[in-house]
Amino acid sequence: MTAEQLQQLIAAGLPCTHLSVEGDGHHWFATIVSDAFEGLRPVARHQRVYAALGERIASGQVHALSMRTFTPAEWANRKE
Repeated sequence: MTAEQLQQLIAAGLPCTHLSVEGDGHHWFATIVSDAFEGLRPVARHQRVYAALGERIASGQVHALSMRTFTPAEWANRKE
């Protein structure tokens, strides 16, 4: 799996206003901004992403996925 494929899978299952995926094919890091995260705690946000990946998570095709999740307002107000 490539970073582009993983990004497409997430985008297909979750409406994103910003999405970036990096990784080496085994370990992945994603930054995801979505209105769908509004009012959700971090664990629930991650569950939404895992749900978008569905069988690929269950089968182990996608593993070692680290992510930062933001609402659009959080993304706009972040300080890096």
